[in-house]
Amino acid sequence: MNYHLYLLSDATGETVELVVRAALSQFKGLDVKLHKFGKLRSSEDIMRAVESAVEMPGLIIYTLVNTDLTELLRNELMNFGLESIDLLNPLIYKLSDLLGIPPQKEPGLMYKIDAEYYKRVEAVDFTVKQDDGQEPRNLRKADLVLVGVSRTSKTPLSMYLAHKGYKVANVPLVKNIDPPRELFQVDQKRVVALIIDAQRLVEIRTARLRNLRQSTKGSYADYSEVEEELDLCRQLYRRHSAWHVIDVTNKSVEESASEILWKLENRLVQ
Repeated sequence: MNYHLYLLSDATGETVELVVRAALSQFKGLDVKLHKFGKLRSSEDIMRAVESAVEMPGLIIYTLVNTDLTELLRNELMNFGLESIDLLNPLIYKLSDLLGIPPQKEPGLMYKIDAEYYKRVEAVDFTVKQDDGQEPRNLRKADLVLVGVSRTSKTPLSMYLAHKGYKVANVPLVKNIDPPRELFQVDQKRVVALIIDAQRLVEIRTARLRNLRQSTKGSYADYSEVEEELDLCRQLYRRHSAWHVIDVTNKSVEESASEILWKLENRLVQ
């Protein structure tokens, strides 16, 4: 025997389908056909779904948050003698009573939240793969490209911005090594150049070397070497005036990220 279940939603229909499939997992060996109708936003949409159920009667399971469409559907189901279950509204109104606030009654809110979540996941995945100059061919796909010498917070900044949904690549600037040519082929307004006080950078690098139990006597944390490194950076930044220059000296990651986003938004709208 064939059984028909009609899944109606004014959003994507994923919620009602997920719940129904979870319930059906308790019933094995049955031939159950699911008919999904999503994005039901008008009376015509509702009538089309009901007509399908009339042709091959079955149980209608719906998640509609629009009050008018819900009332229309209930009336039509009653007229045709079709069985139905309102999967969402009883819970919504019970929660409304408990929380003391009315529901928003906007279709697809959960889908919007999920979409935002997956956007952040995708951004983080991209950013991890582009850390420290990896895969320069993908620089063109980045929302932001951070450049700077070692220990200017490129990676922490990249990850912080990625968790806000931005795809970020970062490129290290190393003395006597040219940056990848792809850096100069991307939209230059999306490049953020990091600079820092020389003494502060020496302190950060020295602490880093000590944590790694390495000697602090080499050029990596030598003040004159660091000053020369930073001077070469400034020269590069001046040659590329479209880049956003951010001084990260004594700033938290959050402060630097906020400044980056502010400058980026203001530059791009010009």
